[in-house]
Amino acid sequence: MSFTSIPVLDLSQAESAETKPAFLSELRSALMEVGFLYLKNVGIPDELFTEVIKEGKAFFDIPMEEKLKIEMKNAPSFLGYSRLSAEITAGAVDHREQIDLSTEHAVPGPDQPAYYNLLAPNQWPSPSLLPRFRPAFTEYMARMGAVSMRFTSLVAEAIGLPATAFDRYFERNTADQQHKLKVVKYPDAGELGASSSPSSPRQGVGPHKDSMYTSYLLQASAHRGLQVQNLRGAWVDCPPLPGTLVVAIGQGLEALTAGATLRNRVKSHPDVGERWYPEILASIREEQRLSKNHGASTSTAPGAEALRTASGGAGKTTVEAH
Repeated sequence: MSFTSIPVLDLSQAESAETKPAFLSELRSALMEVGFLYLKNVGIPDELFTEVIKEGKAFFDIPMEEKLKIEMKNAPSFLGYSRLSAEITAGAVDHREQIDLSTEHAVPGPDQPAYYNLLAPNQWPSPSLLPRFRPAFTEYMARMGAVSMRFTSLVAEAIGLPATAFDRYFERNTADQQHKLKVVKYPDAGELGASSSPSSPRQGVGPHKDSMYTSYLLQASAHRGLQVQNLRGAWVDCPPLPGTLVVAIGQGLEALTAGATLRNRVKSHPDVGERWYPEILASIREEQRLSKNHGASTSTAPGAEALRTASGGAGKTTVEAH
């Protein structure tokens, strides 16, 4: 049966032995039947959510010459600022500007593999313009990294695996992990000088898939931008709900489950999204059996070790400003 709305789950219920079984059941249903969910009570102070939204919006108001000083093309890490309409998805221009950040690492040495360039320092806006931007987002990434790793273990439990089933694919030392964050602004039609007609050719980001294990979207305004495609091909709205994050399952899980089917599209404004279909059960049924018989289980996805080395973290966070 195709879904027509996005379920809301309460993460705090996973912390109680009395309510955890019900939470895992709801999570399993959300994963198998929808592929997206709202998550509330994630353990991050409301004050921090408010601050990162404020700082994120303020970034787009600083002078263009300041943003271009930290443009993504200046660094091999793919971290930094991307100007409006600089990217293309599904053959069409994305009308958005953004800054990509991650948990920070030292500049890689000359003898390290080229992909270590992805693990690097951030390009931050000048503290003279935004003194609280770096502290706020550094704390937010650290907290969201912990949330994503906790949620990873709950996903494993929800599908009948040990909570530690996916641990081998992530760096054990949290300082070595990389969690990525994207702050995105999608101008409205008026700012773009476009027609307000629904047929006007514009998109925040086109239908696409996300590459991470999980994505966590903090919708920073009341705009209805995110849509998710259901089994019948219909687009279902995922409107902002105060006090929640939108969670999407990504292609990283496909690698960790030896090619289980991931097929989803999201469109319009958000930069998140995957669809996890029930066929994943066929790929992990043997893992579940081994887990019950031997008390331990891990995925044997081809190339998963390379995935762990390259990314090391469980999630991507997107803060969206309109």
